[in-house]
Amino acid sequence: MRHFDIAITGAGLAGQIAAIALARAGRHVALVAPSTDRKDRRTTALMDQSIRFLDRLGLWSRIAPSAARLSTMQIIDGTDRLLRAPTVQFRSSEIGLDAFGWNIPNEALLGVLSEAVEQEHNIIRLDTFAETIDIGNDRVTVTLADGETLSADFLIGADGRKSMVRDAAGIGVKSWSYPQTAVVLNFGHSRQHGNVSTEFHTPTGPFTQVPLPGNRSSLVWVVTPQQAEELTALPLEALSLRVEERMQSMLGAVTVEDSVQAWPLSSMTAHRFGKGRVALIGEAAHGFPPIGAQGLNLSLRDIISLTELLSAVSDRPIAADAGSSFDRRRRADVYSRTLSVDLLNRSLLSDFLPIQMARAAGLHVLSGIGTLRSIVMREGIEPGRGLKALPSLLFGSFKKAG
Repeated sequence: MRHFDIAITGAGLAGQIAAIALARAGRHVALVAPSTDRKDRRTTALMDQSIRFLDRLGLWSRIAPSAARLSTMQIIDGTDRLLRAPTVQFRSSEIGLDAFGWNIPNEALLGVLSEAVEQEHNIIRLDTFAETIDIGNDRVTVTLADGETLSADFLIGADGRKSMVRDAAGIGVKSWSYPQTAVVLNFGHSRQHGNVSTEFHTPTGPFTQVPLPGNRSSLVWVVTPQQAEELTALPLEALSLRVEERMQSMLGAVTVEDSVQAWPLSSMTAHRFGKGRVALIGEAAHGFPPIGAQGLNLSLRDIISLTELLSAVSDRPIAADAGSSFDRRRRADVYSRTLSVDLLNRSLLSDFLPIQMARAAGLHVLSGIGTLRSIVMREGIEPGRGLKALPSLLFGSFKKAG
C-alpha cells in the first residue's frame, strides 16, 4: 500500500492549486480524480491577493497572457424603483494598484494547472475516484475504484458540493437556494471595455460584465428561472440584442458567442471546514452564487491557510488535529463572506422599502466618501487589508482637512 503525506480528492481549480502548493511546500501528494473532457466555458475573476499567491507558485506568468486586467469596477442601479442609488466607481488606482485583479477563462486556467501538476515530481496523479474512505486517528485510508488502496497522514476534500470526504468525516452542511438562475456567457463588442467591469443591479439580481482580453467580455446575468429559459432559447443574434439593450449600448454592438449556460443559484456552508486529519476546501466547504468574485478567491485563501499549516518544516509530522486548527482559522472569513454575498443578493430581490433605502444610502455614502470606499476596496481584495490601512487613511484625511 502506497503512503503519502497528503491525499487530495478532486482535481478542479481548487484541488489542483492545493496539490501544487503543498507539493512545493515539501509534501508528497496524491491527487485523486478521474480526468474529464468536459469544457468549462466560465471565467474566474481573481483578486490581487490570489494573483500574488499564484505568482509565488510560479504559475502566474503562464496564466497572464490569457487574462484581462480589472482596473475599474462600477455599480449602476438598473432598477425602476422609487429610491435609486447613484452610480459608484471603484478604481484600483485609488488604493495604489494597477488592477484589483484579473479575469481568466477557466479553460486556460485549468490547462496551465494540469500541465504544472504533470511536471511536479512531488505529485502522483491517480486517474480514478475514491470508493471508500476510512479516517483514523493516525492516518487516512482511501480505497480507489481501480482496487488500489492508499494511506495518507492527511486528507483534503476538494470534491465539490456533494463531497464524499465531507460525508466520510461526518460533517453536515447548511444549504439554501434562491429563486434565481445565472445565465453565463461570453460576448464580443465593438467598443473597447477599457478594463472596466460594470455591474447593473436589477430587480432579479446582478447583471455583471467582466473584461476579457481584446474586445471581449464575460457576463453573469441573474434572472428568474423562467427568464433564463427564455434567454437561453433565443437565437444568438436575438440574445446579442438583449444583452446590448441591458448594457445600454455602453460597449457598442454585441455578439454573443456559442455555449450559453444557465446555473440555478444556491449556497451552502459546511458545519465545519476540518477536523482531525481532514480539511475541506472549495465547494466541498462553501458554495456561492456567482456574485462578488468570491468563490475561487475564498478557496485560494483556504489553500494559503492549509499550506501554512501543513508545509514540511524540519520533518515535522502533520498534527493529528490539523483539520481542527484549519477550521478555526477559516471560520471568520468564510462566514463573513457568505453573509455579505447573501445580504447583497437578497437586498436586490426585496421590495421592502426600508431595505431599498438602506442599499441606496450605502451606495450614496460609498460614492461620496473616498476613505470609506478605499477601506471597502481593500477588504474586497484581502480580508483585514482595509482595517490595517485605516489609521493611515484617517491620518491622510485629517491632513487634507487641515
